[in-house]
Amino acid sequence: MSMPDLITVEWLRRQCSAPWPAAVVLETPFPVADAVAAAVLVPIIVRPSGLTVLLTKRTAHLRDHAGQVSFPGGRCEAHDPTPQATALRESAEEVGLRPEQVEILATMPDYFTSTGFRVTPVVGLVTPPLNLRLDDFEVAEVFEPPLDFLLDDANFRRESILHQGARREFWAVPWQGYFIWGATAGMLVSLRECLLRVAE
Repeated sequence: MSMPDLITVEWLRRQCSAPWPAAVVLETPFPVADAVAAAVLVPIIVRPSGLTVLLTKRTAHLRDHAGQVSFPGGRCEAHDPTPQATALRESAEEVGLRPEQVEILATMPDYFTSTGFRVTPVVGLVTPPLNLRLDDFEVAEVFEPPLDFLLDDANFRRESILHQGARREFWAVPWQGYFIWGATAGMLVSLRECLLRVAE
C-alpha cells in the first residue's frame, strides 16, 4: 500500500484498528537472551498543519545513549501492569505528557535491540495543548518531525559503523539538523511498514 496524499487522524485510526503484524523486529540476527522489558510511547501530535511525531533528545551527560534521539519511555517496572502503562508512565515522567490526553491506537511488534532490550512501542494520539515539563536530567529538548516525512522511505538510509571489531548496520533519518538513528529510526521503519502494509 502506498502512502496517501494526505495523512489524517481518520486514516491513522483506520490503519491502527486493523490487525498488525505480530512478528518481532530484530537489530541482531537473533533476540538477545534475557532481554530487559521496556516500552516507549510513539506520540503522534495533532497539529493544525498536520500530524507530527514527538521525539526527545537525551542530555549529554547520561551514561547510556547520551545526546541521542529517542521516544519517551524506559524499562518496565514491576508495578506496571502492561507495556502501555509503562509507556504512559515514562512519558509523564520524562516530558510531562498526561496519560489522559493520550489515545492509545496500537501496539507495535516488539523491537529487540543489540543492547539487550525488548522494547514494546505503543502508538498514541495526542491532542494539544501539551504543556510539556521536561525532566532536565534526562531530556535536553523535544522536537516534532512531520509524520508524513517519517513515513516516506526516501528519507531513510542505511549506514554502518565499526563497533568492537564488527561492522554494524543501522537505519538513519536526518531532519532539520537532528540525526535520528539506531533503535529509534528502526522503530520508525517498523511504524511505517505497519501503517502502510496493514491494509494490503
